[in-house]
Amino acid sequence: MADLESPAAGQARATPAAQGEPSTSDLVRQLAEQTSRLVRDELRLAQAEMTRKGARAGRGAGLLGGSGILGLYGVGCLLIAGIAALALVLATWLAALIVAAAVLAVAGLAALAGKRQLSQATPPVPRQAMESARTDVEELRKKARR
Repeated sequence: MADLESPAAGQARATPAAQGEPSTSDLVRQLAEQTSRLVRDELRLAQAEMTRKGARAGRGAGLLGGSGILGLYGVGCLLIAGIAALALVLATWLAALIVAAAVLAVAGLAALAGKRQLSQATPPVPRQAMESARTDVEELRKKARR
C-alpha cells in the first residue's frame, strides 16, 4: 500500500497554476489585453485633449473675429477723420490718397509680421497624451527588465 501512495503523492504535487499563479499563456494574454487597453486609453486622452484645445481655439477665434470687425469700424472712422483733417489744407482727393498709402504700408508690415509668427509656430499636438504615453513606455521598460 505504501507503493501505491508514492506515485499518487508525486501526482498530487502542486503546480504553479494549482497554487493560484497564472501560467505563461495567461500572462501573455493579460499583457496583450492590458497593452490594448493602455493604447485605447491613451488615444481617448489624446482625443479629449485635442477636443478641449479645439474648443478653446474656436472660442478664441470667434472673439478675435468679433474684435477685428469692431476694430475695422473704428479704423474706418479714424481714417475718415484723418482725410477730413488733411482736406483742410490739401485737396480732398490728395488727402484720401495719402491716408490710403499710409494704411496700405501699415497693412504690409502687419502681413510680414504675421507671416513670420506663423512660420515660427509649432504644430498643435496633444502634449499631455504624449507625455503620458512616454511615462507608460518607460514604466513598461522598467518592469520588463526586472
